[in-house]
Amino acid sequence: MKEKLTIDKLKAEAFCIAESKIQNKLLFGVTDGKAVGTHIEHKFQEQLNSKYKTTIGSSANDIDLPSEDILTDIKVTSIKQPQSSCPFKDAKQKIFGLGYNLLVFVYDKLDDPKTKTATLDFVSCSFISKERTADYTTTFRLLEMIKDKANVEDIVAYLNDKHIPADEITLNQLAKQILKTPPIQGYLTISNALQWRLQYQRIVTLDKTVQGISKVIDKVAK
Repeated sequence: MKEKLTIDKLKAEAFCIAESKIQNKLLFGVTDGKAVGTHIEHKFQEQLNSKYKTTIGSSANDIDLPSEDILTDIKVTSIKQPQSSCPFKDAKQKIFGLGYNLLVFVYDKLDDPKTKTATLDFVSCSFISKERTADYTTTFRLLEMIKDKANVEDIVAYLNDKHIPADEITLNQLAKQILKTPPIQGYLTISNALQWRLQYQRIVTLDKTVQGISKVIDKVAK
């Protein structure tokens, strides 16, 4: 009988796959980051599914591991430009976080013409708890403003200035919520778009301990 997947076991499995330099003929010459990412995501999901009792997300579900106790999306990206996209649900995600955890694999891909294989060297792998998935600059500035006794109008003006995608009524409600329940400092860079564009450079190069961020593999910041 399979044991139940936990966050700690998820990190351990991520370490196992990230420690191994994966050689693959199918990925040789492939420059499409999405294709590489999908391959690794599926490989990792299969690894989890073979060993643990857990829910694997379907194409209809935006999150790869959607069970309430795990609630984690898997992201795979190149060190050349560590970023990915995710569905836009509402403007609050940029300030209060995405609402789920992230497991981010960052690879350096090397093609070997002699063997016609591609090697993926995972230079970084991080688990980011949902509390830390907001935008770094936005949360940093909002926390400064709250400390400086900003009011609702000040917050609304800042959100407008940052082009937070919401109407005036929503921004007003959001400003009140920010003052009532200040956000937690986020560590992603989130760009406004029809889909959020998530950038992970700050996570990859993070060289200090932050509660809610676990460096599973780190060959960059050291």
